[in-house]
Amino acid sequence: MAITNKTMLITYPDSLGKNLKELDEVLTEDFKDAVGGIHILPFFPSTGDRGFAPTDYTQVSSEFGTWADVERLGQKYYLMFDFMINHISRQSKYYKDFQLNKEASEYAQLFLSWDKFWPENRPTQEDVDLIYKRKDKAPYQEITFADGSKEKLWNTFGEEQIDLDVRNEVTKKFIKRTLLALCNHGADIIRLDAFAYAVKKLDTNDFFVEPEIWDLLAQVRDDMEGKGDILPEIHEHYTLPFKIAEHGYFVYDFALPMVTLYSLYTRKSDQLAKWLKMSPMKQFTTLDTHDGIGVVDAQDILTSEQIDYTSQKLYTVGANVKKKYSSAEYHNLDIYQINTTYYSALGNNDVKYFIARLLQVFAPGIPQVYYVGLLAGENDIALLEQTKEGRNINRHYYTRQEVKEEIKRPIVASLLKLFAFRNKTEAFDLEGSIDIQTPSDSEIVIVRQNHSKTSTAKLSVDLASLRWSVTLNDHQVEF
Repeated sequence: MAITNKTMLITYPDSLGKNLKELDEVLTEDFKDAVGGIHILPFFPSTGDRGFAPTDYTQVSSEFGTWADVERLGQKYYLMFDFMINHISRQSKYYKDFQLNKEASEYAQLFLSWDKFWPENRPTQEDVDLIYKRKDKAPYQEITFADGSKEKLWNTFGEEQIDLDVRNEVTKKFIKRTLLALCNHGADIIRLDAFAYAVKKLDTNDFFVEPEIWDLLAQVRDDMEGKGDILPEIHEHYTLPFKIAEHGYFVYDFALPMVTLYSLYTRKSDQLAKWLKMSPMKQFTTLDTHDGIGVVDAQDILTSEQIDYTSQKLYTVGANVKKKYSSAEYHNLDIYQINTTYYSALGNNDVKYFIARLLQVFAPGIPQVYYVGLLAGENDIALLEQTKEGRNINRHYYTRQEVKEEIKRPIVASLLKLFAFRNKTEAFDLEGSIDIQTPSDSEIVIVRQNHSKTSTAKLSVDLASLRWSVTLNDHQVEF
């Protein structure tokens, strides 16, 4: 099934019910027309980071189900799978074979050697400082081979996630083989996780290295042989996703969450209008994902002062949002993200939250809604404290019965109607037009019209009074 212009649900395979079969039941019985596509977060066997340290892309982890369960979902929804182009688990057969056989291993060239990367007498401290890092130390990990010798390997993220060397033929073959297999199992779009870190080059910051990053994306596109699309994942300054969009790829709008919060906190519409006018249409919009709310993504869309204001306000008005939940104390890897559900970021306020989702639906692109967000979920402090993992505040495990109860809440019922409206309304044609006006400091009006001009949807919001209205072809729409 090809990508369709319908809302994509982001969910773990065991977060809406305990496995993929129960997820299918939730979608069919409870969410109905609200969802058109699914980003199933990593469902492969993995040794860390909730699936993002895969050991084997050829299998579905047994606790989640089978490929038949995945493919059954693909018959009803367009699907997105993750491919971790930067790394793989150190418990994978590839790493273990390398550990056992060293240079004699057929996978020896799969991994990026830190020791061999640098010329003699390097890296210097200046070299290490230049690297765009996710750690406060040099990004390597030592491997101890079966013969007792040691070597340092690049290790950008967690201890289980060892970096791949995308320059080598053995890695290129692994990438192509894996991508084609995922497409053959139903992937309509592949999310390239952490792709901006994949290319390392001497005397650069090893992040979004040009022109090599474009060669890598072109290679991935060719590898897929027209069987699916690519969504490169990058949390950084908005100009980098814009560059990707100019090359014709789908991109994420990771700036919208902070810009929307700023607008609702200040009751001012100017920055939101400015951003929506800039945004490309070939994108997936977000307010929430399995990670925290991105801060760096909004830099220079909001001023540094506005970003600081929004961050501080979040800790003030957000329900159970504390700075320490985004700190090393709670194993936070990324200092540029704030851990919270979006509903709690708005003080668990139904009206403000629904307005945020209205704005997302009318923004350029295809809306993605995280499963906790679709159920207007509050911060899960119990899971957070139980695991001491900051991002788990936004990763509640819903049982089938919990979902049945949650959809009875008025806010959730309204959200389901809103996304069903988005999915069936021709005005949201990605080839169509969008017009954005700000009648006053607190108001924003967004008009979407399809290419043939037969369908027009209009959203009017006053951020001060929290009043809103939606019309379709001049007829009032109720949610």
